[in-house]
Amino acid sequence: MSQPPSFDPRRVGGIVFDLDGTLVDSYEAIADSLNHARRHFEMPALPVERVRSSVGHGLEALVASLLGRERIDEGVRLFREHYASIYSAKTFALPGIVTTLRQLAGRGYTMAVASNKPARFGEAIVRDLGMSDYLVSVQGPDRVGSTKPEPTMIRRCLEEMSIDAGRAVYVGDMVLDVETAARAGVPVVLVSGGSSSERDLRATGQTLLDSFQELLDLLPGRRSASAAV
Repeated sequence: MSQPPSFDPRRVGGIVFDLDGTLVDSYEAIADSLNHARRHFEMPALPVERVRSSVGHGLEALVASLLGRERIDEGVRLFREHYASIYSAKTFALPGIVTTLRQLAGRGYTMAVASNKPARFGEAIVRDLGMSDYLVSVQGPDRVGSTKPEPTMIRRCLEEMSIDAGRAVYVGDMVLDVETAARAGVPVVLVSGGSSSERDLRATGQTLLDSFQELLDLLPGRRSASAAV
């Protein structure tokens, strides 16, 4: 696996976040929609935790993994049809997220989201959960034409944030996020509790937080970042 640049909190002026498992818990909505597609093919429902471990690589990859590659087109159609009707009611901000974003914004950080969830859903979710005031951009594969680990989403966020890669950090919950950050040329910070196990996250050797709120201890503010440039 490629390694991202080393993380120096004093240099950070911009933060790009993953969405599912980092800012929000949408696993119930995803599992519900996937099981809707599985019922269509007379397949038994899967528990949320089984689906959770497969989330994060893009919808086509999720469907291929849990319904079979021969069912991708129809499975994706059925998933999206159902997800559009339930995602708002079954997606929740993770504990302390909005308060932490507010404090990070108050410290002068510019922030955005780069997620494998389509941006049309991502934007609605961050708006409905009270996060949009703190985010200058929400990027997804429907906007940039590729999914993580391709770095296009992060690079688009950096452009819209007017932050260069050397002064940014990507915050995610998956081993995949390490590879994505490496390709984008930005450091990464990982938060446990998402799709990847804590064991797998620790094995990457990257900075790992037990909770999202620990970012407040890690990132002192833009003044320190400016002084380190």
